Amino acid sequence: MVAGLVRFAVRRSLRDTRYVRVVPRRRATGVVAEVYAQVERDFSMLAPPVALHSAAPEVLAAAWSVLRESLLAEGLAGRAAKEAVATGVSKANSCPYCVDVHGMTLAAIPAADDTAAWEDWARASAAGAADAPPFPPEQAPELIGVAVAFQYYNRMVNVFLRESPFPSHVPESAKPQARRVLGGVLRPPSGPGPQAGDSLRLLPAAPHPQDLAWAGSNAVVADAFARAYAATEAAGERSVPPAVRTLLQDRLSTWDGKPPGLSRAWLEEAVAGLTETDRPAGRLALAIALASYQVDEALVEAFRATTPADATLIELTAWSSMTAARRVSTWLTTSLDPA
Repeated sequence: MVAGLVRFAVRRSLRDTRYVRVVPRRRATGVVAEVYAQVERDFSMLAPPVALHSAAPEVLAAAWSVLRESLLAEGLAGRAAKEAVATGVSKANSCPYCVDVHGMTLAAIPAADDTAAWEDWARASAAGAADAPPFPPEQAPELIGVAVAFQYYNRMVNVFLRESPFPSHVPESAKPQARRVLGGVLRPPSGPGPQAGDSLRLLPAAPHPQDLAWAGSNAVVADAFARAYAATEAAGERSVPPAVRTLLQDRLSTWDGKPPGLSRAWLEEAVAGLTETDRPAGRLALAIALASYQVDEALVEAFRATTPADATLIELTAWSSMTAARRVSTWLTTSLDPA
């Protein structure tokens, strides 16, 4: 009964999604309906961080696939280690929503081993300072995959969701008990996890780019990320001005993971070379990639004034988030094999 009420409360929190309208479950069709069905089956509820993508079906499928095949699907790494990596990355990226959800899930898993080493590695990895990982090479595709997936999700969640997974009407006094219950709902059942590869059919096959070498020993994880990378690249081509894509890629090519500063003064200098028309997209794309916690209504609404469609906003934010996540993956690979 209590678990059902928590699921209902989290579903109601979909109404708190900022800037875009989430497709309701009862009105979902096509790819959106198929993703929703998989999310509810494998995650025990329609998770808002996934559902927020619903205005752009291909991006929704990409976001779900990288999450499912790295974090949820049965593999060589344990779920506790994966949740520790998700929590560590989320702390490094100042994403309180994801810290709350995955910290709750981790606390609810009876873990035989201490997971602090995985969390510490993940936090350091976000700043390009990770030492050799605390896991064997055969687990690297799954655990690096979780880290890359949460580099993506933290950025999207910081833009579109509130700081708490609970809807705004839940009082603070009720949240400790709600956290315990939600952790129990999210705790994976004992036994094997969901079968790997179920999400691959949602997107067409795609070539494996060079920056996906870290996933090479796990065909399912590699395929999921390749398809997702291709889908978000296509989204960027549709919804992000070419000059903005070039600017962000150039900026990320020398980025070391460190935040750009407490204020947003750096943004104006960064977009100075863009046309007046492209600057709103440039400000938003750069802020999402480099300091997503600085994104506010003013940045979003300035972009919406030029291109108001929900799908366009989702595609720009997804492309910016994935491009930054892919940059982080390059130094994660280096930490795995310094040679």
